[in-house]
Amino acid sequence: MTKRIAVVLLDEFADWELGLFAAAARAWLGASVDHYTPGGCVVRSMGGLRVTPEAALETLESGRFDALAVIGSSGWEAADAPDVGPIIRAMLSAGRPVGAICGGTLAAARAGVLDGRRHTSNAMDYLSGHVANYDGSLYLDSPRAVVDGGLVTAPGTAPASFATGLLGLIWPDHPLIGELSAMIAAEHRNA
Repeated sequence: MTKRIAVVLLDEFADWELGLFAAAARAWLGASVDHYTPGGCVVRSMGGLRVTPEAALETLESGRFDALAVIGSSGWEAADAPDVGPIIRAMLSAGRPVGAICGGTLAAARAGVLDGRRHTSNAMDYLSGHVANYDGSLYLDSPRAVVDGGLVTAPGTAPASFATGLLGLIWPDHPLIGELSAMIAAEHRNA
């Protein structure tokens, strides 16, 4: 059965946070990857890549997907950032993996799903500076993604461990996840 993954993108999303995850999921693991944006509008990445989404973020329904990825953008820092809390909470409540990277961790904090889970982000003060009710008691200052309770969080500098962490939750026993981790690590062995 083909896994279905929903990806939330805002304008000026970080290309590098999406690329490895979405490409591995789609090309190597055979998943269907659907992109959702506010209003279903075309968005541009920081690098200028234009993405035409499959649908509007406002129509995203948790029951249609096996996993959710919330990709970073400075748009998550805005006071009028989309509220994706209901979809994040619904996915996690249904036992479906959620990944939030960089600015996407602000959406997870606003949803209240970081409370009671070990997590990371760009920095603890990044979360507390943008989310008034953020607790921070289980924050880990980690250069790698943190996985806890079906949620993967990562700083924007950790797209590889974000990808392998979320892919590992979606396909827990797939040998490709370990192979992908080894392939990524090989680049830095003699650095």
